[in-house]
Amino acid sequence: MEYQKVSDMNGLCNGKIVTEFNCRNGFSELSIETKKAAVQRKNETSRKEAEDESRLPALEAAYTTILQGLGEDTDRQGLLRTPLRAAKAMQFLTKGYHETIYDVLNDAIFDEDHDELVIVKDIDVFSLCEHHLVPFFGKVHIGYLPSKKVVGLSKLARIVEIYSRRLQVQERLTKQIAMAISEALQPAGVAVVIEAAHMCMVMRGVQKMNSRTVTSAMLGVFREDPKTREEFLALTKSA
Repeated sequence: MEYQKVSDMNGLCNGKIVTEFNCRNGFSELSIETKKAAVQRKNETSRKEAEDESRLPALEAAYTTILQGLGEDTDRQGLLRTPLRAAKAMQFLTKGYHETIYDVLNDAIFDEDHDELVIVKDIDVFSLCEHHLVPFFGKVHIGYLPSKKVVGLSKLARIVEIYSRRLQVQERLTKQIAMAISEALQPAGVAVVIEAAHMCMVMRGVQKMNSRTVTSAMLGVFREDPKTREEFLALTKSA
């Protein structure tokens, strides 16, 4: 990559006047700003990782207390490192608290003259019920009606990850995913359906092995227009 001196800068790069450097290999000022944003995100990630590391001893001690409260011997071979492993696992399972949609979307929103339904279905989801701290898991179906903007399809799955990696209830998770997509894309409408099995109903309590919970969030045209809603539900229905 070659750059001209500041005194030689009255040129164009990708059709834009370069004010600091003239990049001859097709990069514009926008690419420089994108790199700056990436560096900032990397620094923020490093800071959050350092915070997690500093909290590990307290979490490890808490798990040691829980195991001892259950009558276990935390000095026996099988449990020597269990409190630390459990602490790290819990941090991973709740890492969504440290993330926002802007962390994952980056520059993956594109101008596109498309105004028909976009659906990504059968996205795997795993989360922790905030009432008993046991898992619930299942599938997420997402649909949106673009308003001249589309998003990279993998980013929809990343948005699911952000909100599912927190202590959750399925109803709130469904709405948070829908609201995040609506805020980021400003589409004509967003639809989200989650079908999940809850271990708090399978492993304990009523112990109903085959129960599934289905929740939905409909925004914009999906709430207002029954035909659009029915199209989404028909396309996401399991065969």
